[in-house]
Amino acid sequence: MTNISHGSLSAEQIVELDQQHVWHPYSSFTSPLLPFPVASTDGVRITLKDGRELIDGMASWWSAVHGYGHPKLKAAAHEQIDTMSHVMFGGLTHEPAVKLCEKLVQLAPSGLNKVFISDSGSVAAEVAIKMAFQYWISQGLSEKNKLITVKNGYHGDTFATMAVCDPVNGMHHMFEQVLPKHIFADAPQPAVAVDRHVEFEESHIDSLKMLLEEHHQNIAALILEPIVQGAGGMRMYHPDYLKRARELCDQYQVLLIADEIATGFGRTGKMFACEHAGISPDILCVGKALTGGFLSLAATLCTDQVAKGICEGEAGVFMHGPTFMGNPLACSIANASLDLLMTGEWENQVQNIEQGLLQGFEPAKELDQVADVRVFGAIGVIELNKPVDMATVQPMFVEEGVWVRPFGKLVYVMPPFIMSDDDLNTLCSAIVRVVSKL
Repeated sequence: MTNISHGSLSAEQIVELDQQHVWHPYSSFTSPLLPFPVASTDGVRITLKDGRELIDGMASWWSAVHGYGHPKLKAAAHEQIDTMSHVMFGGLTHEPAVKLCEKLVQLAPSGLNKVFISDSGSVAAEVAIKMAFQYWISQGLSEKNKLITVKNGYHGDTFATMAVCDPVNGMHHMFEQVLPKHIFADAPQPAVAVDRHVEFEESHIDSLKMLLEEHHQNIAALILEPIVQGAGGMRMYHPDYLKRARELCDQYQVLLIADEIATGFGRTGKMFACEHAGISPDILCVGKALTGGFLSLAATLCTDQVAKGICEGEAGVFMHGPTFMGNPLACSIANASLDLLMTGEWENQVQNIEQGLLQGFEPAKELDQVADVRVFGAIGVIELNKPVDMATVQPMFVEEGVWVRPFGKLVYVMPPFIMSDDDLNTLCSAIVRVVSKL
């Protein structure tokens, strides 16, 4: 056993203890991948314990949109921690949470003016699903106890969210026998990529339309990721699909839940991806970039209609309440993050990243091992013909001086918005070099 009683740990000690005790996301103790110990982060760079610097193409799983260690976020954290790091939210309130909810309402699509704060994206989606079910129970329509969604989607790793991830190709198909059964329409046709734009046709939504017509009496809500399906395949689809989905939900009295945990706060070139279609959902989930990657925080927004419908029911209240709901420290940092976004500087930053990714990934289209290249906002994807071997490819990226975390057949990046042109060029060139060797 490694002695950890005195002083800081070496890189070797960190890895040894990690291998003994630490369970990483989607990792195995029987055939573990060696992690890379991190010493510090700054701007768009991760410094490893061995001194190597990596340009971060992942923005800490899409959350660190302002980069690491932004002075305004650090100042917000320092100021808040001296006064109140946490207090229960049941029966109490405080300025950081109230200000955060006000800002979220100002930024969100119209009509979303009630905010439930939670701890993580999966919980925000769970809350949205629970809101939808309790709304219809309160209306005396408890038979509306199913959800409808689209294939290739991903909404989280908790039980309610696993049940609306892709049931065949998703990460949770092995739990099929223990998950609630919901209704899956065909995935939207891909429509946004480097070299093509497929025109929307009404037939593209026939599957969703048919299933809503057949099952709407039993459907509480449609949940989907607007415009970009993230961890289910980094698929991008036509805004008109989302627009028609909104119309169908209205027609068949089904709530619309927009999961913007990955796409919210500017990632697609709009503050929220719903804006590409000019629609507003009944319920909206946000997370990831909410605190700029500093602390875990998420929120679920809903309309007056949903809130009133829930609160006029049997319970009289919404039946949910996380222990760390409304954490003042996280809320203060989120306020600072939203203040940065409200300056509007992110719009030019995302446009520059989009152009840089288009140019930087262009050579990848000529590689035989590449099936597709697509870019949308500050999202760049190289889809391969075969899944990557993480044990091989992850060290290759590190040797190139970049941090990229592929999954399956997808090598993708979602850089911090503050990334410079030079760093983005370096990132893209490194990715193309590694892909060319696979």
